[in-house]
Amino acid sequence: MNILITGGAGYIGSHTAIALANAGHKITIFDNLCNSKLTVIDQLTKILGFPVNFINGDVRNTPLVNKSLKENEIEGVIHFAGLKSVAESVANPLLYYSNNVQGSISLIEAMQQNQVKTFVFSSSATVYGEPTYLPYDEKHPTNPINPYGHSKLQVETILGDWAKSDPEVKASILRYFNPVGAHESGLIGENPNQIPNNLMPYIAKVICGSLPNLNIYGKDYGTRDGTGERDYIHVMDLAEGHLAAIDYLKNNHGSHIHNLGTGHGTTVLELIEAFQEINKVEIPYKFSGRRGGDLASYYSDANKALKELGWQARRNLEQSCKDTYHHLLISNNRAK
Repeated sequence: MNILITGGAGYIGSHTAIALANAGHKITIFDNLCNSKLTVIDQLTKILGFPVNFINGDVRNTPLVNKSLKENEIEGVIHFAGLKSVAESVANPLLYYSNNVQGSISLIEAMQQNQVKTFVFSSSATVYGEPTYLPYDEKHPTNPINPYGHSKLQVETILGDWAKSDPEVKASILRYFNPVGAHESGLIGENPNQIPNNLMPYIAKVICGSLPNLNIYGKDYGTRDGTGERDYIHVMDLAEGHLAAIDYLKNNHGSHIHNLGTGHGTTVLELIEAFQEINKVEIPYKFSGRRGGDLASYYSDANKALKELGWQARRNLEQSCKDTYHHLLISNNRAK
């Protein structure tokens, strides 16, 4: 299948590109590099052993998306392109609605012009909001508490309405939790252009000396140790979830929602302690105040994905910590 991966030079998109290519799909990456690097395309070429088709563009540029779909004979789209910082979305909500919602509409409009009707959407567990119960399952009420979550939920609604309007549409909405880790080669991993918003790349920058210490936002949550609790899922497990979604859509029309997570939570302090013990490093940290838009605790019920997609997370937290550190060492050696 010819698949366009928007945001494919980013963290999750690049790992998904590997999973798709290894399964025999022909991939085209479409990315404006606002929070990723062109060198990722070179690393993907090394991993896969052949040149990766790359288009530098913004999904809000509908004519360019239209041209890209047509020229590459695209049959399906996996949509990662979008901004993802909760704190930034609170500070600058219009930026998030422009990139995430307007960008998705532009992409779907181009797809309609080219009769492309297979769509996998990178959504988020943030659409659930404050937990009514845990773990979150797909029936949990959606009530996001920040603009980032609202932008994701709005796109989910658009996809649902699109699928209702056209019986040929096949849309997969993947609500995933907290991706961590890196590809086993160490050649790609999470390496944002700005100061990281996610825990693992923040740890990596502290270890290599780019940042003096790790800030832990909040120590008075109602969790085991007072720090936030999250469902950390290895990025390659997440990538394989997208491959499973593409396979599922071959025989299933309409709009379908699945959680992708491990099913259990780990606190920030637990993750730091595990990383230190597994990789024999020290991570200096200090506590800061809570960030706006953050939740105390959330983790998934991913049984629906197991039942319908035949997918479940296979890699544990130890593997995530090892792979993150391996990527850090490879990156540092490459930079010397």
